[in-house]
Amino acid sequence: MFSWLPVLPAALFDLALSLPRQWRMETTGFDLGIFEQAVRGYAGLGAPVATLKATGFDLLGDHFSPLLAVLAPVYRLFPGAATLLVVQALLLALSCGPVTGLAVQRLGRGRGVAIGLAYGLSWGLWTADRFDFHEVALAVPLAACATVALARERYRTAVSWAVPLLLVKEDQGLLLAGIGVYLCWRGQRRLGAATVLLAVAATALTVLVLVPALNPGGEYSYGANGAWHGENPLGRLLLPGLKWQTVALLLAPTLFLALRSPLSLLAVLPLAARFWSPSETYWEPTHHYNAVLMPVLFVALVDGLHRLRDRRWLSRRAPAAALLLALAWAPLPCLSPPGPQLAVARQTLAVIPDGASVAAANRLAPQLTNRCTVSLFPFLTAPGAAGPSWRPVAEWVAVLDDPDGFPVPTDQQRAAQDGLPQAGYRVVAVGGGVTVYHWRAG
Repeated sequence: MFSWLPVLPAALFDLALSLPRQWRMETTGFDLGIFEQAVRGYAGLGAPVATLKATGFDLLGDHFSPLLAVLAPVYRLFPGAATLLVVQALLLALSCGPVTGLAVQRLGRGRGVAIGLAYGLSWGLWTADRFDFHEVALAVPLAACATVALARERYRTAVSWAVPLLLVKEDQGLLLAGIGVYLCWRGQRRLGAATVLLAVAATALTVLVLVPALNPGGEYSYGANGAWHGENPLGRLLLPGLKWQTVALLLAPTLFLALRSPLSLLAVLPLAARFWSPSETYWEPTHHYNAVLMPVLFVALVDGLHRLRDRRWLSRRAPAAALLLALAWAPLPCLSPPGPQLAVARQTLAVIPDGASVAAANRLAPQLTNRCTVSLFPFLTAPGAAGPSWRPVAEWVAVLDDPDGFPVPTDQQRAAQDGLPQAGYRVVAVGGGVTVYHWRAG
């Protein structure tokens, strides 16, 4: 019973962070709209096609995330981008259960619940929740259950929870491999070796065969992140200092006591892969990349405190300190109701009929992906087309009067909008900072 006490407050907190963003039109096509299109495809018993990426683009050709299909029945009942945000909040909150259960068992009720609440409010979870929806939400409860099973020395159970990570995203094989290495270190050599072999084989199959087979270019688009160009490997892996800032921020919610447990080493391979990438996006302590590491590190915190039971003053005070830190760190949700301008913007978008093909600005896409075929403005032309006289892919265009600078700089977006009348579009609705255009032949 006490194991599940943090779930409700964590769920309410996550919902308060994410849902108002959708109501205020602050979510984006990249990535909430993309994932809604994929889940909508599964819900229609079809492929996870994400037209925001490209016309007819199968999202399995970008990242291998077939486990998203489990969301299809819920989406079929409640179609809309908000459904994915609710599901994500619930998945993150439910992961509090196993973490709290271990903490209560090892540290007692009060301290265990405090650890569970600190975990549920940890920055690695709420940054993911606040940045639209991502498939990693499915990995968080799996990682929590697997790491808790490791802490309890239920090794086969741990592997059983961890293997489905391979269906969440191709990079989750690194966490599975880390679990295999941990098992070998704990004397479970046969099970550990089999787990490492499965992780390596499945990841290689995914990035070398399955994803390229479904990718329009016949490649794994992120393979360049792992390429080595002769630079100092240690320098590339460990520098710049932003990487160490991310490490410090990951450990800070656990008061650095997670380092007392060997379970914290499970974070090494996922972090090393991210830090090896030349893209700063993977190093930063933002976005959704840190979410799956939070249950690992909080379970390591519990295990570390259990190992310090001879220092009772520390084990007694640390849970409360972790909770206070989490509360101080957590952002305040913006619960103010949408203003009248947003109501006008929705009325403006409502002129677009259901089932229409629409090229939408990034922030408008998630308002339309549940009922239209949406591509990303200003990418309008059909393959091979060019110039102002091209026949556009989208019959409708929905743009912001004040462009947000994505996917191209603001001046290029304004130029593209200015060229719409010459391409045959006419304005059919204006209001709330949104303009809708319609194309007609002739």
